[in-house]
Amino acid sequence: MHHLLLTLLGFWLVGCASNKNPGSWQPLFVKDGMPDGWTVRLWSDISKPGPNGAVWTVQSGSLKAVGTRGSWLIWERDLGDFEMEFEFLLGQVGNCGLALRAPMKGDPAFEGLELQMADLRYNPKAKDSELTGGIYRSIAPSRQAYRPTEWNRCRIRYAGPKLWVELNGVVVQDLDLSTFNDPIQRHDGTMASALKDRPRRGHIGFQHLSRRDEPVEIRNARIRILD
Repeated sequence: MHHLLLTLLGFWLVGCASNKNPGSWQPLFVKDGMPDGWTVRLWSDISKPGPNGAVWTVQSGSLKAVGTRGSWLIWERDLGDFEMEFEFLLGQVGNCGLALRAPMKGDPAFEGLELQMADLRYNPKAKDSELTGGIYRSIAPSRQAYRPTEWNRCRIRYAGPKLWVELNGVVVQDLDLSTFNDPIQRHDGTMASALKDRPRRGHIGFQHLSRRDEPVEIRNARIRILD
């Protein structure tokens, strides 16, 4: 019995250790063409298919969105805690976004979170929280580190309620979302839930909302699952 208990304890300790160790980094876009395991959805409600003419394609590991604006490319995998790295390139009136823990319905900016990526010329009247590095309509970046019409490097860690974002070597967000109690106003004037009440699991995705249908480009995208 003593040996059996020790064996069971050993298995339990190994299991606990493996649950705490993060997974290895994996690239998000490997095969050319429409990325496997991803789906194109409408920008304002991802329960609906994307608009006709919205095209997302991978070539040599880089993702590009062209054609009709107004779509999200959503990863079908459900995520909790993770780290992520990628680079993005926008045109002069480019607008992208990264969905974080979004459910497969509604606008990710208000049902999950959206990390904004937009050229300053897309909306000259934008609030600070609507600029690159902001949590859209919720939290402004600590400073504006976006480089217009250049490749920008972004790093993210999202674990429990803690969200950390680095843009071009500058930490623009270092948040404990459990402390944010105020509801957020949607585009239609209704109120979305406070950040502390947003989902702890969901989907990631990239947005194409550029004016003049300017393309959105993503490269060197990879992720590491933490839970």
